[in-house]
Amino acid sequence: MQFDLDEDRALLKSSTRELLENESPVAEARAIMETSPEGYDRALYAQLGELGYPGLLLSEDAGGMGALAFAAVMHEMGRVAFPGPFLDLAVAVAAISACEGDEARKWQERAAAGELVVLARSESRASLDPCPPATRFEDGHVRGTKTFVPSGAHAEALLVETTGGLVLVPRPESGWDAQPLVTLDHAQRFAEIRLDHPGVLLAEGAAAVALLARSQVHGALGAAACLLGLMERALELAVDYTREREAFGAPLASFQALQHRAADMLARTESSRSAVYRAGWALEHDEPDADYLVSVAKAYAGPAARAVCGECIQFHGGVGYTWEYDPHLYLKRTKTLEQQHGTTAWHEQRALDGRPA
Repeated sequence: MQFDLDEDRALLKSSTRELLENESPVAEARAIMETSPEGYDRALYAQLGELGYPGLLLSEDAGGMGALAFAAVMHEMGRVAFPGPFLDLAVAVAAISACEGDEARKWQERAAAGELVVLARSESRASLDPCPPATRFEDGHVRGTKTFVPSGAHAEALLVETTGGLVLVPRPESGWDAQPLVTLDHAQRFAEIRLDHPGVLLAEGAAAVALLARSQVHGALGAAACLLGLMERALELAVDYTREREAFGAPLASFQALQHRAADMLARTESSRSAVYRAGWALEHDEPDADYLVSVAKAYAGPAARAVCGECIQFHGGVGYTWEYDPHLYLKRTKTLEQQHGTTAWHEQRALDGRPA
């Protein structure tokens, strides 16, 4: 079966690479890590909104391009270690689009324009894997605490998973009661948010369960695609460095031991590429095993990216650990994405439980 991108999606992928290399190179991620209190560039997110990027997961009839195009864009964002919660914003847009009502339509338009709306699901600092919520929705108010909310302290609205269903909570005038959480990756900001605010119920019962499960799949596909971009670029950095650096009068790339390790890095990267785009194709075409394939891609890409990005640091030797070189940025993002939208262990079990007969 042929999995090459069609002309439209290939053009989207190439234009996205050009856009990100010009507007958000790795140096931009560094600057945001060091100086930005929000962890992302609002102006750039608004620009992405004008170009339709946050709504990519929507169908073509609704102004999007589907799961395969979304995977291609997240692939490119991984290559530049794109800072901020774009993945979570795109997942939120898709979730709101499945809901009815004036509030849902209003916030879908705002989120699609690049305003920050993200899902708030986790209630434990011990694991980001899905679990039944304790946060309550009673008398029109959401009460509870959510942890590891992506850029939660600066979100314009939250999609909160509660015992009563999925609730949209706009940012209060006084701001969120948020505690920043320190993580390995300084270009990805998370917060613990204590909620006691009015909200709008978007979905309840079986509809909410199905919507949240779909969001989990979308998030896992995007994370796997981003991991692919991270390891792809890390491999390029490693190979380029070994071609430039010499030892004993010869380039490091001429040493067979390093060639073998680079070949292993390439095998992991290409295997991830096959898994990610196969999963994206299946999801876009509503194949019955799409969820299984997404879990396979996420379960494989996490450890693969960690291995490749770790090897990239080793290839650079002592300088690979320093702030001035880029490899640590890729490893840190890999470690973050391994935990987001279902850990490796969670997706492994999910794939085993849902594998085709």
